[in-house]
Amino acid sequence: MTDPRIEKLAKLLVNYSLGIEKGQHLMIRSTALAEPLVEAVYKQAILAGAHVSTNIGLANLQEIFYKHASDEQLEYLQPLQEFVTENFDAFLAIGADFNTKALAGVDPARIAKNRKATAKNQTRFMERAAKGELRWCYTEFPTHASAQEAGLSLSEFSEFVVGAGLLHLDNPVSEWQRIDQEQEKICRWLEAKSRLRIVSTDTDISMSIADRKWINCSGRENFPDGEIFTGPVEDTVNGHIRFSFPGIYAGKEIEDIRLEFKDGKVVNASAAKGEDLLHALLDTDEGARYVGEVAVGTNFGIQRFSRNMLFDEKIGGTVHLAIGASYPESGGKNESGIHWDMLCDMRTGGEIYADDELIYKDGKFTIQP
Repeated sequence: MTDPRIEKLAKLLVNYSLGIEKGQHLMIRSTALAEPLVEAVYKQAILAGAHVSTNIGLANLQEIFYKHASDEQLEYLQPLQEFVTENFDAFLAIGADFNTKALAGVDPARIAKNRKATAKNQTRFMERAAKGELRWCYTEFPTHASAQEAGLSLSEFSEFVVGAGLLHLDNPVSEWQRIDQEQEKICRWLEAKSRLRIVSTDTDISMSIADRKWINCSGRENFPDGEIFTGPVEDTVNGHIRFSFPGIYAGKEIEDIRLEFKDGKVVNASAAKGEDLLHALLDTDEGARYVGEVAVGTNFGIQRFSRNMLFDEKIGGTVHLAIGASYPESGGKNESGIHWDMLCDMRTGGEIYADDELIYKDGKFTIQP
């Protein structure tokens, strides 16, 4: 990205997404590849009067850790993680991969062991966020690795990121505020409903959404954004679903995922490729076999699969389910060391019903609350 767009994004992240105020403590986590954006955000946060800390990762540290750490080290929670969770007011994570396949050779059970060890801290992080005590946002800085993963050149991927975030507009915040208002109407309408049913190719799955809150995602916790989601009642998910796009985990692809649910729990799971990894993820802990999130992607500025879930789960005309941890602000109660999204295309023949009323067809809502 060119410098003016980096500065525009930095101002948006600090002032709109995180709403940084004087005296607040902000942690910025990224890699050295995102230096231009880290510096720009750092400057804007300092100008806003914040106390800013940084955590900048190097290329090979994760691989070294997961390949060589003992079980004791894998199960150890770093005190810094707990300190940030309990004491900071805002947290910004900027994805900037050196190599999206860096962990492809790591035993997934070792990653799962570490995720399980950090589950309580993750739950505490989301609890503080749900109470409004901690603002957080995840965004992406284009790198050669992420561009290659998407099948694009770096300049093409940069344009993709700009378009997804509406950064080409003179005032992207104004447009995100408009999107926020439109999505808010749908969220409030859905909160009066009790059951949700999703129907598509090889998919017919239903769940209770009674007394759950629908969350309007319009550029705060993720940027770019564009989705609405809730946490279904944990023991009510029933039926089967086939995910149209590959699931990506630690740089590995799991293709043609099919899940069957009974009383909330995954009872059968298969994949054309990566089935062993799929089962390893489902066996992370008890909560990993339950749905923590059901969501509808609403960003029609994203039309291609990039193998990056920050963008892919927002694709207009898709839905996604996440197995594992719920977001407490949705009313979801599921706890797990993982939160893993899988994506289903609804643009050809897909339907969503709320209390038996057709509300969504071929990738678009048919209601006007």
